[in-house]
Amino acid sequence: MAYKPPRVLIIPGLHDSGPAHWQTWLQGQYRDARRVTQRDPSRPELERWAERIQRTLEVAGDGEWLAVAHSFGCLALARHLADRPGSPIREALFVAPAEPDKFGLAEALPHQRLPRRSRLIASSTDPWMSAASAARWAHRWGSSYSNLGPVGHINAEAGFGPLPLAKSWIEAARSRAAAEQRPRHAEFREWAFAV
Repeated sequence: MAYKPPRVLIIPGLHDSGPAHWQTWLQGQYRDARRVTQRDPSRPELERWAERIQRTLEVAGDGEWLAVAHSFGCLALARHLADRPGSPIREALFVAPAEPDKFGLAEALPHQRLPRRSRLIASSTDPWMSAASAARWAHRWGSSYSNLGPVGHINAEAGFGPLPLAKSWIEAARSRAAAEQRPRHAEFREWAFAV
């Protein structure tokens, strides 16, 4: 069976991500990408949002995924990964998470390393989460951490239509996945060099 690279799963925050948002741009870069669509994206309900991630994955079929979450979607993704260690999500990118304390959800989130490789990207001027809090959550989850500086909530209102950084992360994650598959699919003549 031919190797299939992991697909991209877009997990928006509150009020979804509109046509000018970088998540919509990113989804357009990958024809097999899927978006988690909440029934009511204006109501931040952690359990329901995490369950919607699971339902989206079940409907989408077999295969691995690279999850790209924004704002409240980051909290739902962290909860999903903690609740479902067998999730087909291979790696996770958290961009500008919402502050759990604003929603009274800090205790409902994992406070330990997540079972998947992850990266958290934050801003020093994000009104939804301070850089210090973002660094704390990244540390708890075992995520690599980047602060992009004074760039607000890293959304369309902050000037982020395209976000090449997210696409670069996907390409790097796909390369890691392909490298792990390579020995299983190497041809005999390739193995001759390994002797």
